[in-house]
Amino acid sequence: MYICDLYDSELKYYCQRYSNNNAPSFTDQEIMTIYLFAGCCQKYFMVKDIHSFTKEYLSSWFPLLPSYQTFNLRLNRLNECFKVLSQRLISSFTPENCDFDVSLVDSMPVITCAGRNRVAKVAKEITSKGYCSTKNQYYYGLKLHALAFRRKGTIPFPESITYTSAEDNDLTVFKQNWGDIIV
Repeated sequence: MYICDLYDSELKYYCQRYSNNNAPSFTDQEIMTIYLFAGCCQKYFMVKDIHSFTKEYLSSWFPLLPSYQTFNLRLNRLNECFKVLSQRLISSFTPENCDFDVSLVDSMPVITCAGRNRVAKVAKEITSKGYCSTKNQYYYGLKLHALAFRRKGTIPFPESITYTSAEDNDLTVFKQNWGDIIV
């Protein structure tokens, strides 16, 4: 119900349809629910596996499940909805022991191919070559940047998360995304 309520109140504006198929028989809420349930609860992380699991075990709940190609296309079109959903989940479930006056920033590499490879095969549009000084290695991929609330004695809780290509400078990214927060 949480996904449906949030979708009806807010998320639908991030993936609104402007076509004759603006009210499909298999809804966007169902796609999001399947993706989150199969990914989080059943530990399926590949879209093909999620679709196969749903088709085999949840067909009574979702009798109008579209083909894998249609499911994958519609899931990819919901990327902005998942972005907003993650922001809402982070803000809704913030622990009480967070220090809201102190935020920490950090970044980490997301390596998509080994340093020897000169040609990317995964996500060519958003990846690039970068250098990780803590690991003292060159890599090809992305950088995951996080702004997090400090929690004494435990791991920080994320306030905001973003990713960029590996070549982007951390300080520039932090200023662009959180310049009004960082002092």
